[in-house]
Amino acid sequence: MNEPLWQPSPTEMAETLVSQFIHYVEKKHNIAVVDFHGLYQWSVGQKGEFWSDVWDFTKIIAEHKGQALPSQLDGMFKSHYFQDAKLNYAQNLLWKNDDTIAVISLDEEKERDCLSFKQLNDAVSKVTQHLAKCGLKPGDRVAGLVSNTSEALVAMLATAALGGVWCSCSPDFGVNGIMDRFGQIEPKIFVSVDQYVYAGKTFDIADRVVEIGTKLPSIVETIVISATGALPDLSGKSVTSWQHIMSSYESMVIPYVQVPFNHPLFITFTSGTTGAPKCIVHGVGGTLIQHLKEHQLHCDIKPNDRVFYFTTCGWMMWNWLVSALASQATLILFDGSPVSPNDHVLLDYAEKYDITHFGVSAKYIDSLKKNEVSIKRTHKLKAMRMILSTGSPLAAESYDFVYDHLKDDVCLSSISGGTDIISCFVLGSPMLPVWRGEIQTRGLGMQVEVFDDNGHPVMGEKGELVCTAPFPSMPIGFWNDPDDQKYKDAYFSRFNGIWCHGDWVELKSDGGLIIYGRSDAILNPGGVRIGTGEIYRQVEQIPEIVESIAVGQDWNNDVRIILFVKLKKGAVLDDELINRVKKQIRLNASPRHMPSKVIQVPDIPRTKSGKIVELAVRNVIHGRPVMNVEALANPEALAAFKNLPDLET
Repeated sequence: MNEPLWQPSPTEMAETLVSQFIHYVEKKHNIAVVDFHGLYQWSVGQKGEFWSDVWDFTKIIAEHKGQALPSQLDGMFKSHYFQDAKLNYAQNLLWKNDDTIAVISLDEEKERDCLSFKQLNDAVSKVTQHLAKCGLKPGDRVAGLVSNTSEALVAMLATAALGGVWCSCSPDFGVNGIMDRFGQIEPKIFVSVDQYVYAGKTFDIADRVVEIGTKLPSIVETIVISATGALPDLSGKSVTSWQHIMSSYESMVIPYVQVPFNHPLFITFTSGTTGAPKCIVHGVGGTLIQHLKEHQLHCDIKPNDRVFYFTTCGWMMWNWLVSALASQATLILFDGSPVSPNDHVLLDYAEKYDITHFGVSAKYIDSLKKNEVSIKRTHKLKAMRMILSTGSPLAAESYDFVYDHLKDDVCLSSISGGTDIISCFVLGSPMLPVWRGEIQTRGLGMQVEVFDDNGHPVMGEKGELVCTAPFPSMPIGFWNDPDDQKYKDAYFSRFNGIWCHGDWVELKSDGGLIIYGRSDAILNPGGVRIGTGEIYRQVEQIPEIVESIAVGQDWNNDVRIILFVKLKKGAVLDDELINRVKKQIRLNASPRHMPSKVIQVPDIPRTKSGKIVELAVRNVIHGRPVMNVEALANPEALAAFKNLPDLET
C-alpha cells in the first residue's frame, strides 16, 4: 500500500488553527465534527453557520455583521452572503499598529525596505489623504502599473480604505495590453512606476506612463513611483511623485469608509488570449472572508508567520498574498526574476528570512527539478511549514522532488481556483496527509463536485469541476455587463444554474483531487477526452525536454495530438528521443495519449502569469488569429508554430 509523502503528527494537528476551529464549532453548536473531513461535510451542509463562525473565529472587524445567509436562497446566481454587513477591507489588514514587521520587500539582489505595521499604517494614511484630496470616492477605480513592492501594497490599501476599487498590471505589459484592461474600467487615479528591473536588466517605461496617462481621459491624477526622480510631462494633467506624497502629509488616523459586503474591492483581468480581457469584479467581504478562511484554516497562517508567494501585481495571487496581513503575518514581497542572479535565489531568501509559507508555480518547481537543484544539505529551511504551488497542475514527480531535494518535513499544498473567484476551489490542509500527485482537499464551505457530460456527479472518474452552491467570493459580476449575460455565459451555461469552472478533474474517494488540465484545452482523438496534464506529467520526466505544449490538430475528420517541445541546450530531437517520448507516454498514460507528431520549437508561449496557452497555439496551427497577443509574456514565440510543413502530412 502506498504511504503518504507527509502527514502531521498528532501534536502538529492539535496546534493548527483548523483544529482550534473544529473545537470552537463543536462547543458552539454542541455537535461532533471530529476531523477535517467531518468539518468539510458540516461546512457545506450548514453554510450559514459555517461562514458566520469563520467571521467570528477570524475576528473580522465590521460596523455591522448581520445574518450570513438570506432567509431563502434564490438559486446560485442571485444568492449573496452577509447582505446587511458593512465593513472595510483595509481596516482588517491594518488594525495592528505596532513595531512588529508587516512587510519585507526584496529584489533580485537585496532587501529594498522593511516596514513595521506602524510604518505601513503611516504610509497608507498619507496616500489616503492624497487620494481623498484628488476626489476619490467609493466605487472610483485606481489603476496600478506597478511592481511587487511595498509602494504597490500601500497604494492598494489606501484605495480600499476610501472604498475605492483597485486593479493592477505588471509593468512589463505593453501599451495595448494595458489599454485593453484599464481602458475598460475608466480609472480616476493612475499609479505607475517609471522603470523596473528583471533578470538584472533595467527597463525604462516612462514613455509608456505618458502614453497611458494621456490616452485615458478619466484620469485626474497620475502618481509616479519614480526611480529616477523625474516626472513625465502629461500635457497639463496633474502628476505627483510618490516621494512628494510621503514628505507632504503627516500621518493621521485613517478614515475607513464602511461599505456593503458586496461593494467592489478588486478588478482582476483574465489573460485575454481568446478575446478582450474580462474585467472580473470582486467584493470587499467575499474576498476578505474567503482569504481569511484559506489562510488560517487551510494554510495555518498565524501571527508573525512570514508568507511569500512569487507573483506579479497582475496575477490574483498578489491579492491573495497581501490579505495575509489580516492574520497578523509578515508579507515577503519579491520583485524580479525567480532565477536571477541564480536559480535558487528564492530559496536563499526563504532561508535568510525564515519564510514559513513558500508559494511558487508548478513550473518553477519543475524547473528546479530539471536543473537538478538540491538544497537539503545547504539550506535548513527550519521555519518553513508549507510549500504552496499553483498556476498549473503539479506533477507527481514534482512532489517527489520537493521531498527528496528541498524539504521532507513540509506540507506540500497544490492549490487551484483562480482569477474568477480570487481564491481556491481546491487546496491543502495541515491536518491531512500529502499523497503523491494529489491535491489534498476541497475548500471548506465550497460545495465542489465533479460532473460527467450529462451533469451527474461522479467519483473516481474524470469530469468537469463544478460548484453546486453559492459561496461568498463569487464575483459581483463583470465590468460593463449590466444584464450579467457575459458572467452567466462564462460560468453558468454549461450546467444550468451551476458554476462550471472549466477544469478537467477527478475526485478521489479520500477527498483528494487530480487536475488534468483546462476543459477547453482537452484533446479529443477518436472521441476520447484526454487532459493535456496527463501528457505533460510524462514528458516532464524526459531530461532533454525543458517544456512542452500539446494541442489537437483537426485531421481527416478527427483530431490528432501534436506535441511541441523545447529542448535543453545541446539536445537534439532525433528519432531516438521521439521514440522515447512516445514510449514514455504510451506506457505510463495510454496509447491514446501518444502524439502523432513531436516537433521542436525554440520557446513555448505563455501568459504573463506563466501559464502556457494551448488555445493560442491551436489557433496558430489552424491559421486562425490569436486575440490580444499583448497578454503573452513572449508573443514572439508564436511565430515558430506558423505554416509548419510537418503538420501538412
